[in-house]
Amino acid sequence: MPKDLMKAQENNKTSLLEIAKLFLKLGIIGFGGPPVHIALMEQEVVVKRKWFTHEHFLDMVGATNLIPGPNSTEMCMHCGHERAGWKGLIVAGLCFILPAVIITGIIAYLYQQYGALPQVEPFLYGIKPAIIGVIAGLMISLGKKALKSFELGLIGTAAAILVLFGVNEILVLFGAGLTGIIVSMINGSRLNVFGISIVLLQIVSKPDVNSNAWKIFWIFLKVGAILYGSGYVLFAFLDTELVSRGLLTRQQLVDAIAVGQFTPGPIFSSATFIGWQIHGWSGAVAATIGIFLPSFCLAALLNRLIPFLRHSRIMSAFLDAVNMASVAIILAVCVDIGKAAILDWKTTLIAIAGFVVCIVFKKINTAFIILGGAVAGYLLSMVYV
Repeated sequence: MPKDLMKAQENNKTSLLEIAKLFLKLGIIGFGGPPVHIALMEQEVVVKRKWFTHEHFLDMVGATNLIPGPNSTEMCMHCGHERAGWKGLIVAGLCFILPAVIITGIIAYLYQQYGALPQVEPFLYGIKPAIIGVIAGLMISLGKKALKSFELGLIGTAAAILVLFGVNEILVLFGAGLTGIIVSMINGSRLNVFGISIVLLQIVSKPDVNSNAWKIFWIFLKVGAILYGSGYVLFAFLDTELVSRGLLTRQQLVDAIAVGQFTPGPIFSSATFIGWQIHGWSGAVAATIGIFLPSFCLAALLNRLIPFLRHSRIMSAFLDAVNMASVAIILAVCVDIGKAAILDWKTTLIAIAGFVVCIVFKKINTAFIILGGAVAGYLLSMVYV
């Protein structure tokens, strides 16, 4: 092997300890969702450490959009794999996830013990409508990026209507993906075997649901294995999988969204909170493992296929349709959640304020908007009008 090549490979090696320190740090300070996480990551691994070129980093960002799961978490895994192989993938992923999971577990316990007490309820009263405003604002921004053609607009509209009429969100999402593939084929794209297999893998059996840890694990494993788009799509799926089955209340689902905003790291850590509400600490562990396990497997299996995935026209068509449907599904679910969260003029005011702040001040951390909603809810709860 040429000496220059051997030297280049040595320069690409990074110790597991250094990887652990970096992604543990990002997991602790990473408030604000995937866009913030990825921006922080780029600053650390491209600008400061020069582990990757800007072009290579963007290649990995593009690849994470082609597989299910939380994008920023998978970006950590890809970075870890590039620098230290499969051990680096596991270390980077765990270190990024664990801070959020631990914090969320503590909050879940405290919520279960004290969430219904009068001194806590006024804060939750304001958090719920603020969450609705934030999600609506974020979906407008995502919708502009997702709406790439007239056909995608029709797919999104149809998805929203179907969800509002009670059709299962997962079926709608992947039905949209199939429609996107068909449209792409009509426009001259060639269907490949991988594109077919990805769609077929979404058709999973659905066991009878009980509130035990194994069933919780299965639900979150299934969702983690097929979830595309924003982390907020998670709550659209869980609305069907848990709320409609009576295992979780819609109030608990809304509060889980708030917890996901308040804590650093991936919003998928809300699964820990939800699992705890259903089945205590064992439910929290089952939900956490279930939601994140597919990301580790997919990142490991597909790392070498990144160049193929990134250039696949059929996968691009599938993801364009899925992303558009994701936005529509979230907005449709927000309508139902809003019925439970926006109850009077005070909650309406908080929701509108959260929406406006999210739209006007695009760089503000959404955790501050949720905190503002909590304070506003506490203050307005003392106004008896």
